[in-house]
Amino acid sequence: MKNISVAIDGPSGAGKSTIAKAAAKELGFTYVDTGAMYRTLGLAAIESGTDMDDGEALSRLLSGLGLNIKYIDGTQHVFIGERDVSDGIRRPEVSMAASRVSAHHQVRTALVAFQRDMAKRQSVVMDGRDICMHVLPDADVKIYLTASVDDRARRRVEQLREMGAEVSFDEVRADIEKRDYDDTHREVSPLRQAPDAHLIDTTGFTLEQGMDAVISYIKEKAHVL
Repeated sequence: MKNISVAIDGPSGAGKSTIAKAAAKELGFTYVDTGAMYRTLGLAAIESGTDMDDGEALSRLLSGLGLNIKYIDGTQHVFIGERDVSDGIRRPEVSMAASRVSAHHQVRTALVAFQRDMAKRQSVVMDGRDICMHVLPDADVKIYLTASVDDRARRRVEQLREMGAEVSFDEVRADIEKRDYDDTHREVSPLRQAPDAHLIDTTGFTLEQGMDAVISYIKEKAHVL
């Protein structure tokens, strides 16, 4: 059977990771969270004090990082060497760092090659911010997943509080607006809806409704039974 690639783009907090995970599980595909890779580098930059405006320094940090992706009980875990950082990379300050490090072409070139190789070897659901137009431009299914800023902020607050973080709605909303601006205005692979990507706006949706909308479209488009 031919490998099938599903590319999902969209702004921060749109539920891409959660919905893409559910879709991959339903379809029996491998889930690839590209944002986790940039978050991991962002975390490493924070911890090491690396200048996040220095693309060459970040490239050197990445090359020696020992970034590794493992699937444990069907769930993607991200490692720096032997250290599992899957939870640590979800903190708000790491999210902002990920947006900064992802702006450098040296970083994106290295990680895109890694991501494309994964898609060649297996059927994948891959989410991020430039998957449809840059990472997997020939993907079988392309989706642009979005929601209002308020909806995205509310969902992110709930997620962070479940992880034990004390955050305010206004703080998270401001972070999302800042990241939206950074992601859409960066010089390298800015966030855009690909012309051939199917728009799914989940404003007002429950998580289950968002999952159903995405999974139904994938099955219809890729003829997956």
